[in-house]
Amino acid sequence: MKSRQDVAAGSTFAQEDSLPRVPLPTLEESCERFLAWCEPLLTADERAATEAEVAAFLRPGGPGRTLQAALAGYDTTDGVHSWLDTFWPYRYLGRRDRIALNANFFFLFRDPAPSRSQSSPPASAALDRAAVLIAGAVDYKRRLDRETIPPVVQRGRPQSMEQNKFLFSTTRIPGTAQDTVRSPYTAAWPGPSDARHIVVFHHGHLFRLDVIGPDGTPHSLDDLRAGLRAVQRAGAEPAADGTSVGHLTTMARAEWATARDSLLACHPGNAAALDTVETALFCVCLEDFAPAGTQEACDELLYGDRGNRWFDKAVSLIVFADGRAGINIEHCELDGTTVLSFVDALLGTSPDEQSPRSGARTQGAPEPEPVTFTLDDTLRTQVRAAADAFAAYGRDTATRTVSFDDFGADAAKALGVSPDAFVQLAYQLAHQRAKGHIGATYESIATRQWRRGRTEAMRVVTPEIQRFVTAMEDPAADRDTRRAAFRAAAEQHVTRAKECQAGQAPEQHLWELELIQRRRGPELGLAEQPALYRSPGWLTLRDDYLSTSSAPSVHIQYFGFGSTSSRCIGVAYVLLPDRFNLYLSTPLAVADPMHAFADHLRGAVTELRTLLSAD
Repeated sequence: MKSRQDVAAGSTFAQEDSLPRVPLPTLEESCERFLAWCEPLLTADERAATEAEVAAFLRPGGPGRTLQAALAGYDTTDGVHSWLDTFWPYRYLGRRDRIALNANFFFLFRDPAPSRSQSSPPASAALDRAAVLIAGAVDYKRRLDRETIPPVVQRGRPQSMEQNKFLFSTTRIPGTAQDTVRSPYTAAWPGPSDARHIVVFHHGHLFRLDVIGPDGTPHSLDDLRAGLRAVQRAGAEPAADGTSVGHLTTMARAEWATARDSLLACHPGNAAALDTVETALFCVCLEDFAPAGTQEACDELLYGDRGNRWFDKAVSLIVFADGRAGINIEHCELDGTTVLSFVDALLGTSPDEQSPRSGARTQGAPEPEPVTFTLDDTLRTQVRAAADAFAAYGRDTATRTVSFDDFGADAAKALGVSPDAFVQLAYQLAHQRAKGHIGATYESIATRQWRRGRTEAMRVVTPEIQRFVTAMEDPAADRDTRRAAFRAAAEQHVTRAKECQAGQAPEQHLWELELIQRRRGPELGLAEQPALYRSPGWLTLRDDYLSTSSAPSVHIQYFGFGSTSSRCIGVAYVLLPDRFNLYLSTPLAVADPMHAFADHLRGAVTELRTLLSAD
């Protein structure tokens, strides 16, 4: 039997304060890496101009020295967990465009079991799936509250579990200059959430549904099904035009902040309605239709609306009429690795185990309560305009799913190469063939082994990748030359990824120095932005042509997010031992290159497998 000390040591958050701090790179290290990282993307003149600005930034008494000293001082301040503590709120909460489609991400869950063979699903499919997901989420929350979810350990290193505190009852609140977050485990709301309710959307209506009884006991699956059935009955008719307030969460942030103020001023009851939504454990979005196919399901998870979303909510479980389901995540406090652990717990444990483990019992069906907002004509007009604008924004987004049933991580390993390196090199070759050049490529690298660690920005393009692509496109290059170029590029990719995991990456460090100048420039005697941040290297390195991120889990089919710029292709991929699925997104105006990229990717994977195979 485990001792009390053993249990405490293995509790969810027990190791947070003992995790090593994110190392603060020296100014010289980051500037040297920055030049090396942007060099493959620059002309000789651009490189020279960038080198000159780096030298000015680094000179004794130069702006870089002043900003680095300020950051080092902040890093040693009492209560600061990481030199990135201020960076993360700015990066996510500071963005002023809409977060719907632009920042939120989704997972399409594996199909429910047993698989559906009939042409038309039973009427209860959606309710059954939703009830099971709710029960699993409540079980996870109960274990999180008791801190009995073991800390994640990777390669012998415990990972930060801090993000788990933002899975439940967390809501992003719009602000004029910067957003804030309302959540438990804070001074304003100490400890775990004491909320007992979720918010269920159906036909543009909102309903409060208690999923935990007054004594803290979760409702049984039968109770939950009955409560959801009551929601369907109460919301059988679509909400009146201009009344589904969730549409407002699709607006640009400052506009939504102003609209939220108008909501609060319009009627005293609106504050209580907002409070119900913002403190809810999570949202469940019940759809009344079944997507025609996998891509439509992905699109609906990313930017489906119809007033049936609250995009500011940290977690929204979305269930379609045929029982297919997924999740939409607000990104400001949650990264993919944390959400994957949550999803694996939801889908990797049977309801027969989850419900008893949570202590659920039959208490009678919870009665849904309508969440009603009182709107004036101006607000109704804003709701309609937001709905129309977001629908148009969705139509202006091109997406595509790509599936490899005959290739996965095991196939790459059998060829003696890192699976991630293999697919990243395939992306570069496909991009070259689709657009005629390679371009800046972002890859998210998890860094949760550090205290409050999140992710690091890896820039994929290296001189070795340049040489690899050149060799593949050179008709005169023989097989040995191409293979050698591939192996060198793959090895360098792995090396750079490890450097990022070790905190040896330049971009976020230099970016935070820029942000210090913005926040404290006059105080530090730096009224003007250093010219480094207008240099060709800085601008080119961060101008993504490909924005890539991976979410490996057997419990999801697809993962996706929106493009990050007017010409970028978002590449979200699920690379598993036996398969490889991607969801691509880009602005509609540049859809043709995205489709060309998808087509060339299929050919590139086949070509590289052949190249690396033994004779």
